[in-house]
Amino acid sequence: MPLKKSSLPDIQATQDTRGLAIDQVGVSDLRYPIQVLDHDGKPFPTVAKISMSVHLPHHFKGTHMSRFLEVLSKHEGEVTMRTLPEILHDLKKRLDAEEAQIKVAFTYFVTKKAPVSGAAAKVGCDVVFQGTSNGKFDDFVLCVTVPVTTLCPCSKEISEYGAHNQRGYVTLEVRPKAKKGGWELILIEDLIAVAEESGSAPVYALLKRTDERFVTMQAYNNPVFVEDVVRNAAALLRADPRVSSFTVKAVNHESIHDHNAFAVISGKALDA
Repeated sequence: MPLKKSSLPDIQATQDTRGLAIDQVGVSDLRYPIQVLDHDGKPFPTVAKISMSVHLPHHFKGTHMSRFLEVLSKHEGEVTMRTLPEILHDLKKRLDAEEAQIKVAFTYFVTKKAPVSGAAAKVGCDVVFQGTSNGKFDDFVLCVTVPVTTLCPCSKEISEYGAHNQRGYVTLEVRPKAKKGGWELILIEDLIAVAEESGSAPVYALLKRTDERFVTMQAYNNPVFVEDVVRNAAALLRADPRVSSFTVKAVNHESIHDHNAFAVISGKALDA
């Protein structure tokens, strides 16, 4: 005969006497199907790797791990910047916590058309939603990593012909400005556009010969150091009225060196 829930001891809720609060405790690396919204506001199904945690007061022995999944199951229809505050608030309420955190990492695919032939194929970008809620404020950070092509200005200048180029990755970590009921809307595609404009040329999944010619010439006519990439992106983000603060990191997977080159720049909006 099954035991009644009320007859089972709740060990997690028992007293801990060591006097040490835990900053974060929860579940991590949970693969879960979610839906985000594309640039047209339509549902985009994907699989995310999710971490959720709460602050645990010093007097509680443990947290109730199953409740994290209960909250997530309730909200699986949409996980976006407009629903994260509700998820975080539910986590705090369900787990009797003063602070909650969530990190949602997934691949977002955009359809890219080749510049001359118009041939279309999908390119994947890594996206992370990070949210925090405590007694004082709700916080949200959107992070997007975008592949780009970069061509070395020094190599172009000193060579009689040609220049070395490589694939680079631009990671934009952006905190939108807060507004009533949430944050200013910044689309994933908006940050992809910033990253691609900051490099020498975009990266495509499908290129015909006419497209390859166009892209290689585009990169050759627009050489950038890794330092140029982060400055270009930072200038665009700093001028965006929706942005509160940002961090830009660019990594070039060098084609003629046995190392990568990287640069990082952080800042705030001009009117922040």
